[in-house]
Formats: sequence, structure tokens, C-alpha cells
Amino acid sequence: MTQGIWRALANLAGFQLGWLTCVLGGSLAGLVVVAGILLAHLRWQAAPGEWRWLAGFAALGLAIDGSLALAGGFRFPAEPLAPGPLPLWIGPLPLWLWLLWPLFATLLQHSLAWLWRHPWLAVAGGAVSGPLSYYAGAELADVTLAPWLLAAEALCWALLCLWLSHRLGRRGGFAQRG
Repeated sequence: MTQGIWRALANLAGFQLGWLTCVLGGSLAGLVVVAGILLAHLRWQAAPGEWRWLAGFAALGLAIDGSLALAGGFRFPAEPLAPGPLPLWIGPLPLWLWLLWPLFATLLQHSLAWLWRHPWLAVAGGAVSGPLSYYAGAELADVTLAPWLLAAEALCWALLCLWLSHRLGRRGGFAQRG
């Protein structure tokens, strides 16, 4: 296999490790593992300026999932590993859910770079895989989802993937835009 394929597989493996740690381990474990993944990504794989995508997705996650949480879309259980009286929350979200957004951003220019040149495939992929990820995570983390949440997530992820296709698919992505 070529070095590019190995890098893409390592990128996917890092994302999956972070996702599982956040969903199964909660905020404290997620913080440690995702911080390590993000630092390793920025050190060894990221294009110059890619940190902006990670920061942007962190803000976007707070806006989207935070709004959906405030609207009653999620009901989270208490976190057993939260230290002391202060659980690890970012606004209305547990830290572990919020960490998934910059973690997802590590895939944009690497494992998912090919997808952005195919807008309708990206939209369909976002509309299906986004809600499936929320559903699977909710089942594993004992989070209760409102009946309308998966449809809202499907719409959000479809629109986000359409925008990413427009932004990243035209000239080969972020690395060429600097």
C-alpha cells in the first residue's frame, strides 16, 4: 500500500478511537484521548492552517448540537467519571459530545477528501451517516434522543456536507487554498 493510503487509514483509526473513547468513556477519557489525537494530527498530518478547520468545527458543534440540546433534543445521563461537583460540560453539551466535532474535522482533508468532489454523494452520506452516528452513540452512552432529533441531524449534516463539497471540492481542497 502507498503512504497515502496508510495515512488515510491512520486518520480513520484515530477518529474511530476518539469516537469510541468519547462515547464509551465519557468526557474525562475523551478529553485525554481526543487531545492526543488532535495534537498528533496537527503535528504529523495537518496541512498548514488546518487548525482553523478544527477550531471552526468546534464552534460549529457548539452552535448546532448546543442548539439542539437547548431545544430538548438530547437527555444526557450523569457522568460517573466527572471530577468533583463540576461535570465537564461546554455550554449545554457534555464535553465528550462537543469533542467529536473537531475530531470529525480531522477527516476533512484526509480520509474524506475524495468525497467533496461528489456533492450528491456527500449530501447523501451526511444525511445518513450523521444521524446513524448519533443513534449509535446514544445507544452506547445511554443518551435519550427526542423523536425529531435524527431528522434534524440528517438535515444539518446534509447541508453541512453540501457546503463542504462546495468549499473543498472545487479546487482539490484546503491544502491548495492555503
